[in-house]
Amino acid sequence: MPHLVLIVEDDDQIAAPLVRTLEREGYAVERVAAGLPAVERVRAGDVDLVLLDLGLPDVDGLEVCRRIRANGYLGGVLILTARGGELDRVVGLDVGADDYLAKPFGLAELLARARALLRRSAPAVDAPAAVSAPAPAPAVDHGTSLRIDTGSRRVWVGADELAVTAKEFDVLALLHSSPGAVFTRERVMDEVWDENWFGSTKTLDTTIGRLRQKLEDSGTSSRIVTVRGVGFRLESEPADA
Repeated sequence: MPHLVLIVEDDDQIAAPLVRTLEREGYAVERVAAGLPAVERVRAGDVDLVLLDLGLPDVDGLEVCRRIRANGYLGGVLILTARGGELDRVVGLDVGADDYLAKPFGLAELLARARALLRRSAPAVDAPAAVSAPAPAPAVDHGTSLRIDTGSRRVWVGADELAVTAKEFDVLALLHSSPGAVFTRERVMDEVWDENWFGSTKTLDTTIGRLRQKLEDSGTSSRIVTVRGVGFRLESEPADA
């Protein structure tokens, strides 16, 4: 079963070639021309990737991104927009987008970024074992209540699943791969954002900030600690324990 890509674009001249290209690459493609229908379509389920324009006729694309994340959407969100400044990119990523591509862009680059996000997004739709499994697959467990299943890209605190975006999962999984070890900012940026990122590292700090809040809200003893001037590490016990 192919991945389903939702194109949120009000300009027919831009949407039409996107639809043709993605369908030619084997994706299932749906397109909506406004923000509120996009929120409802994502809420209905089965969307693996959202290609999101910001200049929509009803609500701004940033609000669309904010709403679908608030509704628990964990798939990839790639913003496609003419707002290409650094601050614009930071704001887009801060509201929950995984990547940002300024117009005009090349279709080859768009497809490469889409493939990267789909690899990192939640469980592939063509993985029958993951769909039919009655319980979470065996997870890496380092003795804390925080568990990360890298196969299905899901995070658990006790019996509860923690909702995280694709980038949040990548950062947390990397830190969790060696609890207590310090990961430099450069290493995290290289392994999570790789060649697709060319702007400020402020987005790393905002991603870490969101993860800290989610971990705190979940009640787990695990937390992300900043090592000043170096990077971050994941600790499984409070600092004053």
